[in-house]
Amino acid sequence: MTNRNEERGVPIWSGLPSAARELLIATEWGALQHAYGSAEDTPPYLCQLLNEDPEVQAEALGMLDMSVLHQGSLYSSTPPAALFVAAILTHPQTLAEHESFFPWDDRTRPLRAALLDWLGQIADSASYGEDPGSEDEYGDEYDGEDEDELEAIHACRSIRRELYDAVEPFLDDPHPDIREAALGTVTLLLKAPDLAELVPRAAHRLRNVLAADGGRRERSSAALAMGAWGQDTTGLLDDPDPAVRACAALATGCEHMPRATAVLLEALQSPAEADHWFPDPLPQIDGWLRFTLLKAVLDRVGAFEDLAPAAMALIPLASDYTVDRDWGPLLVKAFPTGYSPGLPLSATQRELLQAITANDNCWGSIGNKFRWLREAGLPEQRDAIRALL
Repeated sequence: MTNRNEERGVPIWSGLPSAARELLIATEWGALQHAYGSAEDTPPYLCQLLNEDPEVQAEALGMLDMSVLHQGSLYSSTPPAALFVAAILTHPQTLAEHESFFPWDDRTRPLRAALLDWLGQIADSASYGEDPGSEDEYGDEYDGEDEDELEAIHACRSIRRELYDAVEPFLDDPHPDIREAALGTVTLLLKAPDLAELVPRAAHRLRNVLAADGGRRERSSAALAMGAWGQDTTGLLDDPDPAVRACAALATGCEHMPRATAVLLEALQSPAEADHWFPDPLPQIDGWLRFTLLKAVLDRVGAFEDLAPAAMALIPLASDYTVDRDWGPLLVKAFPTGYSPGLPLSATQRELLQAITANDNCWGSIGNKFRWLREAGLPEQRDAIRALL
């Protein structure tokens, strides 16, 4: 065995913060589970997060991600692992910069930022089904395996206050990657109903960020967070930066404000530009920004005619792969009661169908489009739609 491999296998007990060391010792890891069975192999990976070799650190976090948070699933070992990570966040060794263990993530950033993101993923998984009015998949009837998962979810929910207390101080961190990761995780943690009392405190810190002469990315993330917490973002609807305006307009508190809807429609008329406001997607946004903007607009406008110019700007970017997030919902908005054979198409309906049938990328082999075409009452074949025009 090489010296490096020997080093990798020895827990760094002496360098651990006392809280982390006590948690490591007090936890019966062999009695806990992760994605691959017993969690008795978890402590070495936790200790290797503070290894002097950045590559060892990155691999350790990668292994933890695959085991105690496998594809977003939670296990009995997840809560103590999360508390351990929270306890080491202030350790100087977490400032080491390295690439991700996973080939699809090409970012180089401090381990501390990656650890904060990892805690955010746990918070996100723990909150699934918890939003008011959502359909919680964890009902009263479940088999033995689901009981274990449900118990892990509740255990992760029970430690959110401790995680929040560990993460919040990094909202002011000097390093932008760490600040961004902390903001993303705090945003997810504060979705929890039991942490609602902490929102004003976090919002106060973010108002300072928004008032400062910060960059587009940081101010936009702050606006998204404020909106997610139900805070007033209307003062940002006239911000000089169109990205900040759009992120502020996405707040649920702006749903019935014509000015906010106008901001979103303006952004969607240049969708490629909006997509590139952030070369790396913001942590609160899933996929291209235009998808999030369009979803909000579809919920807010009454008639397709109100967003027809934005739709025409979006269709050239659409494809088979994006149908569920752009031209499919647009079709349903344009034909809310379904196409009626024999009735003339409106000018905006005709224009939309002409644009869709003219875009070759919308007519590949992916079958998702057929569901949307059926819902809109339209033929499933491109030529049959053209015959209607």
